[in-house]
Amino acid sequence: MYKPIDKDFFELPVLQLARELVGQYIVHERPEGLLVARIVETEAYHGPEDRAAHSFGNRRTKRTEVMFGEPGMVYTYQMHTHTLMNVVSGPIGTPHAVLIRAGEPVEGLECMKGNRGEHLRMIDWTNGPGKLSKALGVTMKYYGHHWGDEPLFISEGPGAQRVESGPRVGIGNSGEAVHYPWRFYETDNPYVSKYRP
Repeated sequence: MYKPIDKDFFELPVLQLARELVGQYIVHERPEGLLVARIVETEAYHGPEDRAAHSFGNRRTKRTEVMFGEPGMVYTYQMHTHTLMNVVSGPIGTPHAVLIRAGEPVEGLECMKGNRGEHLRMIDWTNGPGKLSKALGVTMKYYGHHWGDEPLFISEGPGAQRVESGPRVGIGNSGEAVHYPWRFYETDNPYVSKYRP
């Protein structure tokens, strides 16, 4: 049922890609079965010109190196104890990326529940970027993988009925970039993360 989306999809400009990712599926093929979530929230990071981006000013480090690669690569990084998933965007050498902020569980619910904790409500499994990675069993080992290849891939989903945009979350030290409306989310979806300036 699920198959990797055409790799040309990732060649969209970063703001368009961030919007178009809303409504697509993330699929993780695991020995215990498929884990699938529908993307409901993303954030675009516009590389060298974006003070909120890890690659602002073309900053090239061991962490950001993959962002300079081909579009569609997986950029994972650690924040506290969480792994966050990003989709590299832009031509090779142009380090843009899209953070996948939240998803709606679709398949593999028992496994997601086990990954996140038996005590949590389903609504709290995937309504934030670190939560989503943990629910799907995605770790730092996927750094440099391609979102068009199994076992972790983006598959064409049903899309979103309506997508809104607004400021990104938790980037208060990034000057005027804090106001850019580069967070995209499905209107009224309960799995969208809570907005915190």
